[in-house]
Amino acid sequence: MQLLSSAAAAAVGFSLALLLCATEAHNITRILAKHPQFSTFNHYLTTTHLAYEINRRQTITICAVDNAGMSDLLSKHLSIYAMKNVLSFHVLLDYFGAKKLHQITNGTALAATMFQATGSASGSSGFVNITNLKGGKVVFSPADYDGPPPAKFVKSVEEIPYNISVIQISTILPSAEAEAPTPGPSQMNLTSLMSAHGCKVFAETLLASPAEKTFEDNVDGGLTIFCPGDDAMKNFSPKFKNLTAEGKQSLLEYHGVPIYQSISSLKSNNGVMNTLATDGAKKYDFTVQNDGEDVTLKTKVVTAKITGTLVDEQPLAIFSLDKVLLPKELFKAAPTPAPAPSPEADAESPKHSKDKHKSPPAPESSADSPADSPADGPGDDSADSTADDNGAVRCKAGASLTAVFSIWFAFKLLM
Repeated sequence: MQLLSSAAAAAVGFSLALLLCATEAHNITRILAKHPQFSTFNHYLTTTHLAYEINRRQTITICAVDNAGMSDLLSKHLSIYAMKNVLSFHVLLDYFGAKKLHQITNGTALAATMFQATGSASGSSGFVNITNLKGGKVVFSPADYDGPPPAKFVKSVEEIPYNISVIQISTILPSAEAEAPTPGPSQMNLTSLMSAHGCKVFAETLLASPAEKTFEDNVDGGLTIFCPGDDAMKNFSPKFKNLTAEGKQSLLEYHGVPIYQSISSLKSNNGVMNTLATDGAKKYDFTVQNDGEDVTLKTKVVTAKITGTLVDEQPLAIFSLDKVLLPKELFKAAPTPAPAPSPEADAESPKHSKDKHKSPPAPESSADSPADSPADGPGDDSADSTADDNGAVRCKAGASLTAVFSIWFAFKLLM
């Protein structure tokens, strides 16, 4: 009986492990969406793209502030970059659930924040002091803050030990450094940025085209640029010269996307993407594909790989490519190889039928004649391929049923 119990426990444990592997990581946007009083805080986590950075981390605490508490911050009319710094100051790089907050060793804990991790905070300005006071009160204050702690712990919103804890604090933590004006990428010179990072030829070509204004006009609203490296542009130069003026502008605008796409979002999202050149029937789109850390942009003509990041900060991202993107609207699509005729179709062709009647009977094989190798026949290759495909299907089917069978087996043993 003990053996059966052990086997059942092992089966259940194995099944749960398989199921846990398939579960999704925490999502701060979804967590806060269940609590309308944090809608403003949640909105700015999304707008600043801080939500994605939170979701990709583990062992983290979010000090959320309700809509009333956010009003003072909004009255300061901070830029989107300063807003991101302020909210980053409310993301602690450690797990603090309600229980841990009330059991802080020696009464005080110093917690690093995501603002500190950005490297933008100087000295101790990116740290938060958490103090457990008498009467069950827990208060929060910036490490470099003079005066009584400005915020207190209100309640736990949601906890997933020891992955993510979302707690409510009474007010926004003050931080002059986080709120300081931050120059945004839109104030930078696009072509200078590209020229300084291996895309000089593309930048100079862009400067000589009306497409340059199209890029500049889209920066503030969000822009992603994929600039081919100098070698790629030099090799493409003869083809570029043969394009019409309109074609040259469209090709350059084809390398821009009118929304901000961070490298993180490109690595986690596949699919078709429109460009600055997209215009109704003229799609001028390409497909983003990723494989681990590698991201490729696939047109109907060529596949280019992202080789580096020049800028990646809301609202601008610039990435370098190993090839020039060639739209099917300007260049011929790569030909699709015709499928080889099957042995059966080949055998039924008129030519074979004709030859079969005209050919003399084959001589009987003798010891001096080498026998044909079975491996050389197309039929054997086809059979091997079919066998491999069937085996792969069986393996996939078996793997997908493993978890279900393990759970069934466990409960059968326990009955």
